[in-house]
Order: sequence, then C-alpha cells, then structure tokens
Amino acid sequence: MCRSIKTLRPPYAEDVTEVDIRAAALQYVRKISGFRKPAAHNEAAFEQAVDEIEQATAKLLASLEVRGSR
Repeated sequence: MCRSIKTLRPPYAEDVTEVDIRAAALQYVRKISGFRKPAAHNEAAFEQAVDEIEQATAKLLASLEVRGSR
C-alpha cells in the first residue's frame, strides 16, 4: 500500500526510534486520507489519527516475538 513505509521490526530494522515510528504513522495517515497537509478544519482529526497509529505501532513492535533473534 505505502511503498515508502519501511519495515520497522528486526531483523529488517535495528534501533528503531520514536521518530521512525512517528514518520511511518504520518506517512500512513497521509496515504489513506489523501492529504499531505490537511486543511485547518481537519488538522485535529489528522493529528489524532497520527498519534493513535503511532501508539498502536509502538505497542505492536514491543509485543512482537521474532524467532531466532535472541
């Protein structure tokens, strides 16, 4: 779907930062909303979506168990 979103889990990525997760969430919301920068009346909804996806992504990455990575 979003070709510019990179895989953030090991072994594809090491030392993933909050900045990396935020960038992926922003890219996802931009893609599905069709807005690079939303109009002022949509900005709060846009930012809330980015925040929620960022949190869900961080939670997912923290809970993944990757075999052979110990």
